[in-house]
Amino acid sequence: QVRLVESGGGSVQPGGSLRLSCAASYYGYSNYCMGWFRQAPGKEREGVAAISPNMRTTYADSVKGRFAISRDNVKNNLYLQMNSLKPEDTAIYYCAAVFGYCPPSMTRSGFGDWGQGTQVTVSS
Repeated sequence: QVRLVESGGGSVQPGGSLRLSCAASYYGYSNYCMGWFRQAPGKEREGVAAISPNMRTTYADSVKGRFAISRDNVKNNLYLQMNSLKPEDTAIYYCAAVFGYCPPSMTRSGFGDWGQGTQVTVSS
């Protein structure tokens, strides 16, 4: 059973930075596509970034150049470095996983395992 636990959320002023972490506790972590999604109040859950087993990364246009996804296959961890944060980045951020290479598009239906989420609030 896949278990994903996010951490690192919090409140930050516009222009600030946060680093999210996701600890995965299952065998064969390196063979999974890992992703970050977010959901703002009243909005659909949207893909933010994903990283394949071969380290290929994908980003939503809204975060390109500001966010960076990475993974540590020894520690079974996933990270999201978020810089130049904007109020519109405010959301609950979720870690997600699916076995194999990442699906062509970052959609909720493409990932089968989810963490509980961590709140990120960007406000002055």
